[in-house]
Amino acid sequence: MGRAYQNRKESMAKTAGAKTKVYSKYGKEIYLSAKNNGADPNANLSLRRLMEKAKRDQVPTHVIERALEKASGVGGDNYAVVRYEGFGPGGCTVIVDCLTDNNNRTFGDVRLCFTKTKAKIGVSGSVAHMFDHLGVFAFRHDDEDAVLEMLLNADVDVTDVENEDGIITVYVPPAEFNKAQKALSEALPDIHFEMEEITFLPQTMTEVKGDDAVMFQKFLDMLDELDDVQEVYHNAQVDG
Repeated sequence: MGRAYQNRKESMAKTAGAKTKVYSKYGKEIYLSAKNNGADPNANLSLRRLMEKAKRDQVPTHVIERALEKASGVGGDNYAVVRYEGFGPGGCTVIVDCLTDNNNRTFGDVRLCFTKTKAKIGVSGSVAHMFDHLGVFAFRHDDEDAVLEMLLNADVDVTDVENEDGIITVYVPPAEFNKAQKALSEALPDIHFEMEEITFLPQTMTEVKGDDAVMFQKFLDMLDELDDVQEVYHNAQVDG
């Protein structure tokens, strides 16, 4: 399962032209984390690390504070998570996660990305079964057996632990994410997570090449332009 770490997409762009989108994306992620697990960063470790990451990426304090206020019911905004599934160019499978305050707008925007790139949007569950839904943690450590033991001692249900070039990758069921995060943070106080998220990992890859590869990149670019899109998961292995 080490592909999760190697295939992790690049950090969000920090160019001047992309700042607004970066701020919006962080704001929604902070909102969602605070809404689901509490707005106190001392109690919500995911929120605390997300806020720290936002500050490192120079997200203004007022953007962070406004997201926390929204999560506490201030401001009137009400975001919901929506997920779209389908088949991208070349027959690859795609999952698009969004955070929106207008389902009709978001569905229309995402569907347009599919239709304009010879892709096909499907019904809920049409491709999700082709992915493993897992919590993933990646960090530097040299002993996967010791990491597994500390997690088992904390009664964490572990799916797998890998060690590749000094990077330990831990996989857990999504329901175990917070417990695993807490156990790792307490056992390794100086831990720095290179990856720390609940994600979808493809069970098999689909080669996408030629004109389909060009169209697939256009598809990703169009989705990236949508403020409501938070994450895109796929099994495309692009040729060249």
